[in-house]
Amino acid sequence: MNWDQIEGNWIQLIGSARAKWGELTDDELAQMKGHRDELIGKLQERYGVGKEEAERQVDDWQAKL
Repeated sequence: MNWDQIEGNWIQLIGSARAKWGELTDDELAQMKGHRDELIGKLQERYGVGKEEAERQVDDWQAKL
């Protein structure tokens, strides 16, 4: 699934993202509307990881969709 598809189906994918990153709230996930950069930034903030690690996590999640 490419990122345009993820953005288009974001409401349906919030549950999957919530399962992977349990510290993110439903409101936070809904507000980012599937924007990859916002997800990466929130992961950095909430989990204290660097940008490369956050990007890797997002890429792994995307590959499994």
